[in-house]
Amino acid sequence: MKFTPWIAPALVLSAFCIAGHAQVLRWTSQGDVQTMDPHSHNEVLTNSVNGQVYETLVRRDRQLALAPGLAVAWTHLAPTLWRLALRPGVKFHDGSPFTADDVAFSIKRAQQPTSAVQAYASAMGEPRRIDDMTVEFVLPRFNPIFLEHATLVFIMSRAWSEHHGVTAPLDYKNKEVRHSATNTNGTGPYMLVTRQPDVRTTFKRNPQWWGTVEGNVQEVVFQPLKSDATRTAGLVAGELDLVLDPAPQDVARLRSNRDIRIVDGPENRIIFLGMDQAREELLYSSVKGRNPFKDVRVRRALYQAIDIETLRTGIMRYMSSPTGSMMHNKQGTFGDPEIERRLPFDLAAARSLLVQAGYPDGFEVTLDCPNNRYINDEEICIALAGMWSQVGVKVRVNAVPRAVFFPKTEKLDTSLYLLGWGGAITDAETTLTPIMRSRGDNGVGQYNLGNYRNPKLDELAAASSQEPDPARRAELIKAAFREHNEQVHHIPLHRQVIPWAMRRNVEVVHRADNWLEWRWVSVK
Repeated sequence: MKFTPWIAPALVLSAFCIAGHAQVLRWTSQGDVQTMDPHSHNEVLTNSVNGQVYETLVRRDRQLALAPGLAVAWTHLAPTLWRLALRPGVKFHDGSPFTADDVAFSIKRAQQPTSAVQAYASAMGEPRRIDDMTVEFVLPRFNPIFLEHATLVFIMSRAWSEHHGVTAPLDYKNKEVRHSATNTNGTGPYMLVTRQPDVRTTFKRNPQWWGTVEGNVQEVVFQPLKSDATRTAGLVAGELDLVLDPAPQDVARLRSNRDIRIVDGPENRIIFLGMDQAREELLYSSVKGRNPFKDVRVRRALYQAIDIETLRTGIMRYMSSPTGSMMHNKQGTFGDPEIERRLPFDLAAARSLLVQAGYPDGFEVTLDCPNNRYINDEEICIALAGMWSQVGVKVRVNAVPRAVFFPKTEKLDTSLYLLGWGGAITDAETTLTPIMRSRGDNGVGQYNLGNYRNPKLDELAAASSQEPDPARRAELIKAAFREHNEQVHHIPLHRQVIPWAMRRNVEVVHRADNWLEWRWVSVK
Protein backbone atom coordinates (compact mmCIF):
# COMPACT_ATOMS: atom_id res chain seq x y z
CA MET A 1 0.00 0.00 0.00
CA LYS A 2 1.45 3.34 -1.01
CA PHE A 3 1.55 5.95 1.75
CA THR A 4 1.15 9.56 0.69
CA PRO A 5 3.46 11.92 2.61
CA TRP A 6 1.56 14.59 4.50
CA ILE A 7 4.22 16.59 6.34
CA ALA A 8 4.32 20.20 5.17
CA PRO A 9 7.60 21.01 3.35
CA ALA A 10 8.41 23.84 5.75
CA LEU A 11 8.19 21.47 8.68
CA VAL A 12 10.30 18.83 6.98
CA LEU A 13 12.92 21.46 6.24
CA SER A 14 12.95 22.65 9.83
CA ALA A 15 13.47 19.13 11.07
CA PHE A 16 16.75 18.90 9.18
CA CYS A 17 17.92 22.44 9.83
CA ILE A 18 18.32 22.17 13.59
CA ALA A 19 21.82 20.75 13.41
CA GLY A 20 20.58 17.18 13.80
CA HIS A 21 19.94 17.44 17.55
CA ALA A 22 16.58 19.17 17.88
CA GLN A 23 13.87 17.37 16.00
CA VAL A 24 10.30 17.30 14.77
CA LEU A 25 8.08 14.62 16.29
CA ARG A 26 5.57 13.41 13.68
CA TRP A 27 2.91 11.25 15.27
CA THR A 28 -0.61 10.01 14.76
CA SER A 29 -3.62 8.36 16.33
CA GLN A 30 -6.87 7.05 14.90
CA GLY A 31 -8.84 10.05 16.18
CA ASP A 32 -8.30 13.74 16.74
CA VAL A 33 -8.14 16.00 19.75
CA GLN A 34 -11.73 17.03 20.41
CA THR A 35 -11.14 20.60 21.59
CA MET A 36 -8.32 22.83 22.77
CA ASP A 37 -10.50 24.11 25.62
CA PRO A 38 -8.89 22.30 28.56
CA HIS A 39 -12.07 22.02 30.66
CA SER A 40 -14.55 21.22 27.92
CA HIS A 41 -14.01 17.52 27.29
CA ASN A 42 -12.56 14.73 29.42
CA GLU A 43 -10.87 12.19 27.16
CA VAL A 44 -7.28 11.01 27.37
CA LEU A 45 -6.01 11.99 23.91
CA THR A 46 -7.57 15.44 24.24
CA ASN A 47 -6.27 15.81 27.80
CA SER A 48 -2.77 14.60 26.95
CA VAL A 49 -2.35 17.02 24.05
CA ASN A 50 -3.80 19.91 26.03
CA GLY A 51 -1.49 18.84 28.84
CA GLN A 52 1.55 19.83 26.78
CA VAL A 53 0.20 23.38 26.51
CA TYR A 54 -1.63 23.81 29.82
CA GLU A 55 -0.41 22.70 33.24
CA THR A 56 -1.86 21.66 36.55
CA LEU A 57 -0.93 22.55 40.12
CA VAL A 58 0.34 19.02 40.73
CA ARG A 59 1.67 16.79 37.96
CA ARG A 60 2.91 13.23 37.38
CA ASP A 61 6.44 11.91 37.07
CA ARG A 62 7.55 9.03 34.85
CA GLN A 63 6.19 6.46 37.34
CA LEU A 64 2.88 8.35 37.77
CA ALA A 65 3.85 9.55 41.24
CA LEU A 66 2.75 13.04 42.29
CA ALA A 67 5.24 15.84 41.64
CA PRO A 68 5.25 19.64 41.92
CA GLY A 69 3.78 21.48 38.97
CA LEU A 70 2.54 25.05 39.09
CA ALA A 71 2.48 24.53 42.85
CA VAL A 72 5.87 23.89 44.45
CA ALA A 73 4.65 22.98 47.94
CA TRP A 74 1.42 22.23 49.79
CA THR A 75 0.29 22.04 53.38
CA HIS A 76 -2.78 20.34 54.80
CA LEU A 77 -3.65 22.90 57.47
CA ALA A 78 -6.90 21.30 58.61
CA PRO A 79 -9.20 18.48 57.44
CA THR A 80 -10.94 20.89 55.07
CA LEU A 81 -8.17 23.40 54.38
CA TRP A 82 -5.17 23.17 52.03
CA ARG A 83 -2.58 25.86 51.30
CA LEU A 84 -0.51 25.74 48.10
CA ALA A 85 2.62 27.76 47.36
CA LEU A 86 2.79 28.63 43.68
CA ARG A 87 5.82 28.55 41.42
CA PRO A 88 7.33 32.02 40.98
CA GLY A 89 8.47 33.42 37.65
CA VAL A 90 6.09 31.39 35.48
CA LYS A 91 4.66 33.12 32.42
CA PHE A 92 1.84 32.28 30.07
CA HIS A 93 2.66 31.88 26.39
CA ASP A 94 1.57 35.47 25.73
CA GLY A 95 4.17 36.71 28.24
CA SER A 96 1.76 37.59 31.05
CA PRO A 97 2.68 36.44 34.59
CA PHE A 98 1.04 33.47 36.30
CA THR A 99 -0.50 34.32 39.69
CA ALA A 100 -2.96 33.09 42.28
CA ASP A 101 -5.74 34.96 40.44
CA ASP A 102 -5.33 32.58 37.51
CA VAL A 103 -5.57 29.56 39.80
CA ALA A 104 -8.73 30.78 41.52
CA PHE A 105 -10.28 31.67 38.15
CA SER A 106 -9.42 28.30 36.58
CA ILE A 107 -10.77 26.19 39.43
CA LYS A 108 -14.03 28.16 39.43
CA ARG A 109 -14.22 27.91 35.62
CA ALA A 110 -13.80 24.14 35.84
CA GLN A 111 -16.60 23.97 38.44
CA GLN A 112 -19.19 25.31 35.99
CA PRO A 113 -21.91 23.04 34.52
CA THR A 114 -20.35 22.89 31.04
CA SER A 115 -17.07 21.58 32.46
CA ALA A 116 -16.17 17.96 31.84
CA VAL A 117 -14.07 17.95 35.02
CA GLN A 118 -16.71 19.59 37.22
CA ALA A 119 -16.74 16.74 39.74
CA TYR A 120 -13.00 16.94 40.29
CA ALA A 121 -12.82 20.74 40.46
CA SER A 122 -15.81 20.87 42.82
CA ALA A 123 -14.11 18.39 45.15
CA MET A 124 -11.21 20.84 45.47
CA GLY A 125 -13.50 23.34 47.20
CA GLU A 126 -13.41 27.12 47.14
CA PRO A 127 -10.06 28.63 46.03
CA ARG A 128 -9.00 31.67 48.03
CA ARG A 129 -6.16 34.01 47.03
CA ILE A 130 -3.82 34.79 49.92
CA ASP A 131 -1.24 36.66 47.86
CA ASP A 132 0.14 36.46 44.33
CA MET A 133 1.95 33.19 45.02
CA THR A 134 -0.29 31.56 47.62
CA VAL A 135 -3.73 29.95 47.31
CA GLU A 136 -5.85 28.26 49.94
CA PHE A 137 -8.65 25.80 49.24
CA VAL A 138 -11.59 25.66 51.61
CA LEU A 139 -13.24 22.28 51.09
CA PRO A 140 -16.94 21.56 51.70
CA ARG A 141 -15.89 18.29 53.34
CA PHE A 142 -12.81 16.14 53.83
CA ASN A 143 -11.35 15.00 50.50
CA PRO A 144 -9.02 11.97 50.78
CA ILE A 145 -7.53 12.56 47.31
CA PHE A 146 -7.30 16.36 47.11
CA LEU A 147 -3.82 16.32 45.57
CA GLU A 148 -4.91 13.73 42.99
CA HIS A 149 -7.75 16.02 41.98
CA ALA A 150 -5.22 18.83 41.63
CA THR A 151 -3.59 16.88 38.78
CA LEU A 152 -6.80 17.02 36.74
CA VAL A 153 -7.65 20.73 36.44
CA PHE A 154 -5.64 22.76 33.93
CA ILE A 155 -4.76 26.35 34.78
CA MET A 156 -5.73 29.10 32.32
CA SER A 157 -5.01 32.81 32.13
CA ARG A 158 -7.84 34.79 33.63
CA ALA A 159 -7.05 37.90 31.56
CA TRP A 160 -6.82 35.96 28.30
CA SER A 161 -10.09 34.11 28.97
CA GLU A 162 -11.92 37.31 29.82
CA HIS A 163 -10.51 39.12 26.78
CA HIS A 164 -11.68 36.37 24.42
CA GLY A 165 -15.05 35.76 26.07
CA VAL A 166 -14.31 32.22 27.22
CA THR A 167 -14.75 32.49 30.98
CA ALA A 168 -16.89 29.33 30.91
CA PRO A 169 -15.90 25.98 29.36
CA LEU A 170 -17.30 25.34 25.91
CA ASP A 171 -20.48 23.27 25.84
CA TYR A 172 -18.89 20.30 24.08
CA LYS A 173 -21.93 18.06 23.83
CA ASN A 174 -23.84 20.80 22.03
CA LYS A 175 -20.84 21.51 19.79
CA GLU A 176 -20.25 25.06 20.95
CA VAL A 177 -17.26 26.68 19.20
CA ARG A 178 -15.54 29.82 20.47
CA HIS A 179 -11.98 31.13 20.72
CA SER A 180 -10.74 28.49 23.17
CA ALA A 181 -11.72 25.65 20.83
CA THR A 182 -8.82 26.35 18.48
CA ASN A 183 -6.60 28.78 20.39
CA THR A 184 -4.57 28.40 23.58
CA ASN A 185 -2.56 30.33 26.15
CA GLY A 186 -0.99 28.02 28.68
CA THR A 187 2.21 27.88 30.69
CA GLY A 188 3.38 24.49 29.42
CA PRO A 189 6.48 23.33 27.55
CA TYR A 190 4.83 23.51 24.11
CA MET A 191 2.85 26.21 22.32
CA LEU A 192 0.07 25.73 19.76
CA VAL A 193 1.05 26.96 16.29
CA THR A 194 -1.76 25.82 13.98
CA ARG A 195 -4.98 23.94 14.53
CA GLN A 196 -6.88 22.25 11.69
CA PRO A 197 -9.43 19.91 13.31
CA ASP A 198 -9.35 16.38 11.87
CA VAL A 199 -6.46 17.39 9.59
CA ARG A 200 -3.30 18.54 11.37
CA THR A 201 -2.26 20.34 14.54
CA THR A 202 1.26 21.71 15.07
CA PHE A 203 3.20 22.91 18.10
CA LYS A 204 6.58 24.40 18.93
CA ARG A 205 8.64 24.31 22.09
CA ASN A 206 8.08 27.15 24.56
CA PRO A 207 11.52 28.79 24.97
CA GLN A 208 10.43 30.47 28.22
CA TRP A 209 9.18 27.32 29.97
CA TRP A 210 10.18 27.15 33.63
CA GLY A 211 11.07 23.44 33.59
CA THR A 212 13.66 21.20 31.95
CA VAL A 213 12.90 19.50 28.64
CA GLU A 214 14.76 16.20 28.80
CA GLY A 215 14.13 15.27 25.17
CA ASN A 216 15.11 17.12 22.00
CA VAL A 217 11.74 17.73 20.32
CA GLN A 218 11.40 21.32 19.11
CA GLU A 219 8.33 20.91 16.92
CA VAL A 220 5.39 18.50 17.05
CA VAL A 221 3.14 17.61 14.14
CA PHE A 222 0.03 15.59 14.95
CA GLN A 223 -2.27 14.23 12.25
CA PRO A 224 -5.19 11.92 12.99
CA LEU A 225 -5.42 8.97 10.59
CA LYS A 226 -8.43 6.71 11.03
CA SER A 227 -7.22 3.96 8.70
CA ASP A 228 -5.17 1.28 10.47
CA ALA A 229 -3.39 0.48 7.22
CA THR A 230 -2.47 4.11 6.58
CA ARG A 231 -1.01 4.59 10.07
CA THR A 232 1.06 1.43 9.75
CA ALA A 233 2.23 2.24 6.22
CA GLY A 234 3.28 5.74 7.26
CA LEU A 235 5.36 4.38 10.12
CA VAL A 236 7.04 1.70 8.00
CA ALA A 237 7.77 4.23 5.25
CA GLY A 238 9.42 6.58 7.72
CA GLU A 239 6.90 9.37 7.19
CA LEU A 240 5.74 9.00 10.80
CA ASP A 241 7.83 8.73 13.95
CA LEU A 242 5.20 7.26 16.26
CA VAL A 243 1.78 5.62 16.11
CA LEU A 244 -0.04 5.85 19.42
CA ASP A 245 -2.51 3.08 18.61
CA PRO A 246 -1.29 0.52 16.07
CA ALA A 247 -3.92 -2.02 15.08
CA PRO A 248 -3.61 -5.28 17.10
CA GLN A 249 -3.38 -7.31 13.90
CA ASP A 250 -0.31 -5.28 12.84
CA VAL A 251 1.65 -5.45 16.08
CA ALA A 252 3.35 -8.82 15.46
CA ARG A 253 4.49 -7.73 11.99
CA LEU A 254 5.77 -4.42 13.32
CA ARG A 255 7.72 -6.19 16.06
CA SER A 256 9.59 -8.15 13.39
CA ASN A 257 10.55 -5.00 11.46
CA ARG A 258 14.11 -4.01 12.40
CA ASP A 259 13.33 -0.32 11.84
CA ILE A 260 10.36 -0.33 14.25
CA ARG A 261 10.11 -0.62 18.01
CA ILE A 262 7.01 -1.60 20.02
CA VAL A 263 6.70 -0.39 23.60
CA ASP A 264 3.68 -1.73 25.43
CA GLY A 265 2.08 -2.36 28.78
CA PRO A 266 -1.31 -2.49 30.51
CA GLU A 267 -3.35 0.69 30.44
CA ASN A 268 -5.31 2.01 33.39
CA ARG A 269 -8.54 1.78 31.42
CA ILE A 270 -11.68 -0.34 31.67
CA ILE A 271 -13.81 -0.93 28.57
CA PHE A 272 -17.45 -1.51 29.45
CA LEU A 273 -21.07 -1.37 28.32
CA GLY A 274 -23.76 0.92 29.68
CA MET A 275 -27.53 0.74 29.33
CA ASP A 276 -30.36 3.26 29.64
CA GLN A 277 -32.00 2.23 32.91
CA ALA A 278 -34.11 5.37 33.41
CA ARG A 279 -36.54 5.89 30.54
CA GLU A 280 -39.87 4.10 30.61
CA GLU A 281 -39.32 3.27 26.93
CA LEU A 282 -35.97 3.01 25.20
CA LEU A 283 -35.19 5.48 22.43
CA TYR A 284 -33.78 2.87 20.07
CA SER A 285 -35.50 -0.46 20.56
CA SER A 286 -38.33 -2.63 19.24
CA VAL A 287 -39.83 -2.82 22.73
CA LYS A 288 -42.67 -0.33 23.21
CA GLY A 289 -44.18 0.80 26.48
CA ARG A 290 -41.42 -0.53 28.71
CA ASN A 291 -37.67 -0.61 29.11
CA PRO A 292 -36.02 -4.03 29.25
CA PHE A 293 -32.86 -2.60 30.79
CA LYS A 294 -34.76 -1.61 33.92
CA ASP A 295 -34.83 -5.35 34.70
CA VAL A 296 -31.61 -6.67 36.24
CA ARG A 297 -32.36 -10.06 34.69
CA VAL A 298 -32.04 -8.57 31.21
CA ARG A 299 -28.82 -6.80 32.12
CA ARG A 300 -27.46 -10.03 33.56
CA ALA A 301 -28.56 -11.95 30.46
CA LEU A 302 -26.58 -9.65 28.17
CA TYR A 303 -23.58 -10.04 30.48
CA GLN A 304 -23.73 -13.85 30.49
CA ALA A 305 -24.15 -14.01 26.71
CA ILE A 306 -20.70 -12.44 26.21
CA ASP A 307 -17.93 -14.89 25.31
CA ILE A 308 -15.14 -12.82 26.85
CA GLU A 309 -12.43 -15.31 25.87
CA THR A 310 -13.32 -14.93 22.19
CA LEU A 311 -13.06 -11.16 22.57
CA ARG A 312 -9.67 -11.53 24.23
CA THR A 313 -8.16 -13.91 21.68
CA GLY A 314 -10.00 -13.22 18.44
CA ILE A 315 -10.73 -9.49 18.57
CA MET A 316 -8.09 -8.12 20.95
CA ARG A 317 -5.29 -10.52 19.96
CA TYR A 318 -4.47 -11.02 23.64
CA MET A 319 -4.12 -7.26 24.17
CA SER A 320 -6.70 -7.20 26.97
CA SER A 321 -7.24 -8.45 30.49
CA PRO A 322 -10.88 -9.49 31.14
CA THR A 323 -12.38 -8.44 34.46
CA GLY A 324 -15.68 -8.21 36.28
CA SER A 325 -14.67 -4.93 37.92
CA MET A 326 -15.62 -1.45 36.76
CA MET A 327 -12.32 -0.15 38.14
CA HIS A 328 -9.55 0.51 35.62
CA ASN A 329 -6.92 -1.15 37.83
CA LYS A 330 -6.88 -3.60 40.71
CA GLN A 331 -5.46 -1.12 43.22
CA GLY A 332 -8.71 0.84 43.26
CA THR A 333 -10.62 -2.11 44.71
CA PHE A 334 -7.69 -3.40 46.78
CA GLY A 335 -7.37 -6.50 44.62
CA ASP A 336 -10.65 -7.91 45.94
CA PRO A 337 -11.19 -11.16 43.96
CA GLU A 338 -14.96 -11.01 44.43
CA ILE A 339 -15.11 -7.65 42.66
CA GLU A 340 -12.77 -8.84 39.89
CA ARG A 341 -14.77 -12.01 39.23
CA ARG A 342 -16.87 -12.01 36.04
CA LEU A 343 -20.26 -13.61 35.66
CA PRO A 344 -19.73 -16.82 33.66
CA PHE A 345 -20.36 -17.06 29.94
CA ASP A 346 -23.55 -19.16 29.85
CA LEU A 347 -25.95 -18.93 26.92
CA ALA A 348 -28.51 -21.23 28.56
CA ALA A 349 -28.58 -19.06 31.67
CA ALA A 350 -28.89 -15.92 29.52
CA ARG A 351 -31.85 -17.35 27.58
CA SER A 352 -33.52 -18.40 30.82
CA LEU A 353 -33.12 -14.93 32.31
CA LEU A 354 -34.70 -13.34 29.23
CA VAL A 355 -37.64 -15.72 29.45
CA GLN A 356 -38.10 -14.90 33.14
CA ALA A 357 -38.02 -11.19 32.33
CA GLY A 358 -40.75 -11.60 29.68
CA TYR A 359 -38.59 -11.54 26.52
CA PRO A 360 -38.62 -15.17 25.33
CA ASP A 361 -37.99 -14.06 21.75
CA GLY A 362 -35.51 -11.35 22.68
CA PHE A 363 -35.82 -7.82 21.31
CA GLU A 364 -34.07 -5.33 19.04
CA VAL A 365 -31.84 -2.50 20.24
CA THR A 366 -29.15 -0.14 18.90
CA LEU A 367 -25.62 -0.23 20.31
CA ASP A 368 -23.77 3.11 20.07
CA CYS A 369 -20.07 2.62 19.61
CA PRO A 370 -17.05 4.78 18.74
CA ASN A 371 -15.01 3.59 15.77
CA ASN A 372 -11.80 5.53 16.42
CA ARG A 373 -11.34 5.73 20.19
CA TYR A 374 -10.46 2.38 21.84
CA ILE A 375 -8.54 -0.63 20.58
CA ASN A 376 -10.78 -2.37 18.01
CA ASP A 377 -13.83 -0.63 19.41
CA GLU A 378 -16.06 -1.14 16.35
CA GLU A 379 -14.90 -4.75 16.01
CA ILE A 380 -15.80 -5.38 19.66
CA CYS A 381 -19.30 -4.02 19.11
CA ILE A 382 -19.84 -6.13 15.99
CA ALA A 383 -18.67 -9.23 17.86
CA LEU A 384 -21.03 -8.45 20.76
CA ALA A 385 -23.93 -8.13 18.35
CA GLY A 386 -23.16 -11.61 17.05
CA MET A 387 -22.97 -13.05 20.55
CA TRP A 388 -26.25 -11.48 21.66
CA SER A 389 -28.02 -12.73 18.54
CA GLN A 390 -27.58 -16.25 19.96
CA VAL A 391 -30.04 -15.39 22.74
CA GLY A 392 -32.47 -13.51 20.49
CA VAL A 393 -31.28 -9.96 21.13
CA LYS A 394 -30.87 -8.35 17.71
CA VAL A 395 -28.41 -5.48 17.81
CA ARG A 396 -27.84 -2.73 15.28
CA VAL A 397 -24.31 -1.38 15.71
CA ASN A 398 -24.13 2.38 15.27
CA ALA A 399 -20.34 2.88 15.01
CA VAL A 400 -19.38 6.53 14.57
CA PRO A 401 -16.29 8.74 15.06
CA ARG A 402 -15.62 9.97 18.58
CA ALA A 403 -16.55 13.52 17.55
CA VAL A 404 -20.09 12.23 16.97
CA PHE A 405 -20.18 9.53 19.64
CA PHE A 406 -19.24 11.59 22.69
CA PRO A 407 -21.70 14.49 22.22
CA LYS A 408 -24.47 11.99 21.46
CA THR A 409 -23.95 9.83 24.53
CA GLU A 410 -23.24 12.78 26.84
CA LYS A 411 -26.72 14.07 25.97
CA LEU A 412 -28.04 10.61 27.01
CA ASP A 413 -29.17 10.07 23.42
CA THR A 414 -28.50 6.34 23.65
CA SER A 415 -30.04 3.06 24.74
CA LEU A 416 -26.91 0.91 24.87
CA TYR A 417 -23.30 2.07 24.50
CA LEU A 418 -19.63 1.07 24.70
CA LEU A 419 -17.33 3.33 26.71
CA GLY A 420 -13.92 3.36 28.35
CA TRP A 421 -12.79 4.99 31.59
CA GLY A 422 -9.44 5.38 33.29
CA GLY A 423 -6.37 7.53 33.79
CA ALA A 424 -3.42 8.05 36.08
CA ILE A 425 -5.34 8.00 39.36
CA THR A 426 -5.65 4.53 40.84
CA ASP A 427 -8.05 5.56 43.61
CA ALA A 428 -11.69 4.50 43.17
CA GLU A 429 -13.05 8.00 43.80
CA THR A 430 -12.63 9.10 40.18
CA THR A 431 -14.75 6.15 39.06
CA LEU A 432 -17.34 6.08 41.84
CA THR A 433 -18.35 9.76 41.73
CA PRO A 434 -18.57 10.52 37.98
CA ILE A 435 -19.47 7.05 36.64
CA MET A 436 -21.38 5.07 39.25
CA ARG A 437 -23.36 7.56 41.35
CA SER A 438 -26.75 8.98 40.40
CA ARG A 439 -26.61 12.13 38.30
CA GLY A 440 -26.72 15.25 40.47
CA ASP A 441 -25.08 18.59 41.16
CA ASN A 442 -21.41 19.54 40.87
CA GLY A 443 -20.58 16.85 38.33
CA VAL A 444 -21.72 13.92 40.45
CA GLY A 445 -22.80 11.12 38.10
CA GLN A 446 -21.89 13.25 35.07
CA TYR A 447 -20.82 10.14 33.13
CA ASN A 448 -23.57 7.87 34.46
CA LEU A 449 -24.91 7.83 30.91
CA GLY A 450 -27.41 5.07 31.70
CA ASN A 451 -28.95 7.49 34.23
CA TYR A 452 -29.72 4.77 36.76
CA ARG A 453 -30.42 5.55 40.42
CA ASN A 454 -29.32 3.27 43.22
CA PRO A 455 -29.70 4.87 46.69
CA LYS A 456 -27.63 2.20 48.43
CA LEU A 457 -24.77 2.62 45.99
CA ASP A 458 -25.03 6.42 46.27
CA GLU A 459 -24.81 6.26 50.06
CA LEU A 460 -21.76 4.00 50.07
CA ALA A 461 -19.91 5.94 47.36
CA ALA A 462 -20.66 9.34 48.89
CA ALA A 463 -19.47 8.14 52.30
CA SER A 464 -16.21 6.85 50.80
CA SER A 465 -15.59 10.26 49.20
CA GLN A 466 -15.19 11.90 52.62
CA GLU A 467 -14.08 9.09 54.94
CA PRO A 468 -10.76 9.96 56.64
CA ASP A 469 -10.03 6.50 58.05
CA PRO A 470 -8.29 4.41 55.34
CA ALA A 471 -9.51 1.03 56.57
CA ARG A 472 -13.11 2.20 56.89
CA ARG A 473 -12.89 3.88 53.51
CA ALA A 474 -11.60 0.69 51.87
CA GLU A 475 -14.62 -1.23 53.16
CA LEU A 476 -17.01 1.45 51.86
CA ILE A 477 -15.39 1.36 48.43
CA LYS A 478 -15.54 -2.42 48.19
CA ALA A 479 -19.16 -2.44 49.36
CA ALA A 480 -20.06 0.13 46.67
CA PHE A 481 -18.50 -1.97 43.93
CA ARG A 482 -20.19 -5.13 45.18
CA GLU A 483 -23.58 -3.37 45.14
CA HIS A 484 -22.89 -2.14 41.61
CA ASN A 485 -21.93 -5.60 40.39
CA GLU A 486 -24.95 -7.23 42.02
CA GLN A 487 -27.26 -4.88 40.14
CA VAL A 488 -25.24 -5.06 36.86
CA HIS A 489 -25.54 -1.33 36.25
CA HIS A 490 -22.71 -1.67 33.72
CA ILE A 491 -21.17 -4.69 31.99
CA PRO A 492 -17.37 -4.59 32.30
CA LEU A 493 -15.37 -6.21 29.52
CA HIS A 494 -11.60 -5.80 29.90
CA ARG A 495 -8.65 -3.59 30.65
CA GLN A 496 -6.66 -2.69 27.56
CA VAL A 497 -3.02 -3.42 26.86
CA ILE A 498 -1.58 -0.43 25.01
CA PRO A 499 1.20 -0.75 22.43
CA TRP A 500 2.96 2.27 20.99
CA ALA A 501 4.79 1.74 17.69
CA MET A 502 7.72 3.98 16.74
CA ARG A 503 10.80 4.24 14.60
CA ARG A 504 13.98 2.86 16.16
CA ASN A 505 15.42 6.35 16.56
CA VAL A 506 12.58 7.47 18.84
CA GLU A 507 12.78 7.23 22.63
CA VAL A 508 9.68 7.72 24.79
CA VAL A 509 8.36 7.14 28.29
CA HIS A 510 5.40 4.74 28.14
CA ARG A 511 3.02 5.32 31.06
CA ALA A 512 0.00 3.31 32.15
CA ASP A 513 -2.28 6.32 31.59
CA ASN A 514 -1.49 6.23 27.82
CA TRP A 515 -0.12 9.77 28.07
CA LEU A 516 2.60 10.76 25.61
CA GLU A 517 4.72 13.41 27.34
CA TRP A 518 6.60 15.28 24.59
CA ARG A 519 9.26 16.78 26.87
CA TRP A 520 10.57 13.25 27.46
CA VAL A 521 10.70 12.30 23.76
CA SER A 522 13.94 12.19 21.77
CA VAL A 523 14.13 11.76 18.00
CA LYS A 524 17.74 10.89 17.24
